[in-house]
Order: sequence, then C-alpha cells, then structure tokens
Amino acid sequence: MQEKKNLKLNAKTALNKTAAYGEDFDLDKFNVTSQEGEYTEDLNDLDEDTQRTLLNVGIVPSGEGRLGSILMMDNAISHSSISDANIELMSLHHALEKHEWLADYSWNLVSPDADKYTAASYLENADGYFIRAPKGIKTMLPVQTCLVIGSKDVSQTVHNIVIVEENARLDVVTGCTTSKGVERAMHLGISEMYVKKGATLNFTMIHNWAEQIGVRPRTVIHLEEGATFINNYICLKPVKSIQSYPTAYLEGKGAFVRFNTIAVAHPGSELDLGSRVVLNATDTRAELISRTITTGGKVIARGEMIGNAKNSKGHLECHGLVLSNEGSQRAIPVLEANVDDIELTHEAAVGRIAREQVEYLMARGLSEDEAVGMIVRGFLDVGIIGLPDELKEDIDRTIAQIGKKAL
Repeated sequence: MQEKKNLKLNAKTALNKTAAYGEDFDLDKFNVTSQEGEYTEDLNDLDEDTQRTLLNVGIVPSGEGRLGSILMMDNAISHSSISDANIELMSLHHALEKHEWLADYSWNLVSPDADKYTAASYLENADGYFIRAPKGIKTMLPVQTCLVIGSKDVSQTVHNIVIVEENARLDVVTGCTTSKGVERAMHLGISEMYVKKGATLNFTMIHNWAEQIGVRPRTVIHLEEGATFINNYICLKPVKSIQSYPTAYLEGKGAFVRFNTIAVAHPGSELDLGSRVVLNATDTRAELISRTITTGGKVIARGEMIGNAKNSKGHLECHGLVLSNEGSQRAIPVLEANVDDIELTHEAAVGRIAREQVEYLMARGLSEDEAVGMIVRGFLDVGIIGLPDELKEDIDRTIAQIGKKAL
C-alpha cells in the first residue's frame, strides 16, 4: 500500500516534468474523456467512414485473417472479441480484476514519473488492452488492436500490457488513428511487453493521425532467455508531432530484438523517432533499422545500443532521404560497450535521391515518376509482411505522392 502511495506522489510531482526529447505540450489544454462509452458488438456495424479509417491502419473490421480484435475509442474500450480460447484479449482493467498476479506486471517496466505524459496516464488510471499467449501456444493469425481518437481536443491515455509466455508465439497488429473531423488532440500510450523464455512476439504498429495531433508513446520490452521480439513501425501521413523511443532489455542469454522504422515527415511535422536496446545477457543480438523521408518536415532518427554482456552483437542502421529544401534530417546513433568481446556497429546516411539512379531506370523504359516511385518504395522496404490489401494500396498512393514531390 505504501508503495502505491509513493508511486502516486511521484507521479503528481512529475506532472510538470518535461520529456527529454520532443516538443513540450501543455496537457491542461486537452480534455479527458470518460472510460465508459458506447460498445460495439461487431466492427462491421461501424459506419462506412470509420471502417475505412480502420482499414487504413491495418485493422480489418470483418476480422478476416485475424485471431481477435479490440477497439479503444477515446478512453473507452468499445469492442473486444477473440476466436481462440487459448489467447486472452480484454481491457486491462478487466484483466487486473481477473488476475491478481497481473498487478506485479503493471507499471513495472514504465515508471509513472518518467515524464508528464506517463504521470498523466498513471494518475488517470488509464485503461487499454491486455493480451496474453499462454505457455507453448503458437498463434497462426495476428490479434488486431486499434486506438482511435474520436473527439476533438481530447487527451487519449492508454495503458497496455502484453505477455507472451514460455515457448509461445504471438503476432499483434496495432493501428492508431483519428476519426474524420478530429484535427487536434493528444495520444499518450503506455505499453509494457514481456517476452518469456523461448517466446516470440511480432508487433506491428501503424500510425495514421490527423495533422494537429501530438503523439507520445512510452514502450518498454523485457526479454528472457532465447526470446525474440520483432517491432515494425509505420508512419507515412502528416502529423504534428511524434516522439517515440521504445526500449528493449535483453535479460536472457540468446535473446534477439529487431526494430524496423519507416516514416515520412511532411511539412509542419516533427518526428523524433528511434529505439534503444540494452544487452544485459550473453549471446544477445540486436538490429535497429530506420528508413525516414522528409518532404518538408523535421526528422530526428535516434538509435542506441548499450552492450553490458560478452559475446553480444548489435547493428544500427539509419538512412534518411531529404526531398525538400524545407525539410531536415538528423541521425543520432549511439553505441556503448561496457565489456570486451562485444561487437556493435552502425551506419548512417542522409541525402537526396541520386539523379543517376533516376536516369538509369528511365533508360530502361520507366517514366521519371515511375523511376522515383520505385526508388522511394525500395528505400522504405524493410520486409514488413502481413498488411491488408487496403493498407498496401494506401501506402502505394502515399509513396506515389511522395515521389512526385521529389521531382
């Protein structure tokens, strides 16, 4: 009880604590909505605009090709369904009531007093989703989760916990977006992920926000012996500000993590993105791959690897394209080795599309538009699979528009 009181006191003190990176937002300018809202039994019953919005972030309303679905509208869980009884999928509040042991996992990896955004989420007792794959269960289809800001000038606070037990496998597709007509709001997302011994978690996140949305995710992943975590992050549409720096702690021998990031900063956007890995056990491996483009916005691509155990290896790769004189790219790779017998490497490059590449493709029959589009598409391809056709088509349209701006 005393520990909970201390956490609450620390969080209250941190309400004015500015985050280390990114634009500082005044949370008092945003309203907090109720955690009670209208419940939807079937996502197919949602209106056409909402269903299209979900499809554009990889969420399939019909549930076809998905193991289960959970939808959060503003601060309320408005849908939850699962077709596999082995997998637990529900609101975090419901899960905490169901499992007494889950309290030990909640606010264990992310500190409530890390900054004002974590503090606000903690003090508002944010709800979110809980997903658990039990020991030995290997799913064939992904679970889909969707976080939608449906009201103007609100602060959406989310707290998620994902647990993949020993030798289990889980795939998750998460889409974060805004409803039609919502232009200004804040999204604060706390995610704590536990990947147990020999388990695998593949996690894909697609962001498609409105142009005046501030986004502040706070994610920490804990990996045990032989565990694997693959993280894919996609953000190709205009947004005011995103600052994200997920951290993975490799605490078990032979654990592996890979972060893939593809993002585009449009005019008026500021993207401060990256990932951090701490190698605390022997024979651990990490790959941080970033592909970013600016068409007029600001990109800061961070990557950090800290090696604290022998025979660990990590590679960090930051590549950025500058397609406008109004845009900027900054790559900040950090490598820290605290033991011998460790191998950490990085490569970083920013610049424009080489004219000779375009001319080479044009000489083989492509138009200039087609050549630039092919180069941009190839640049952004980091091997993300399992996206629905509607999202692939939307990505293709976005890439085509980016290619035209590069000419």
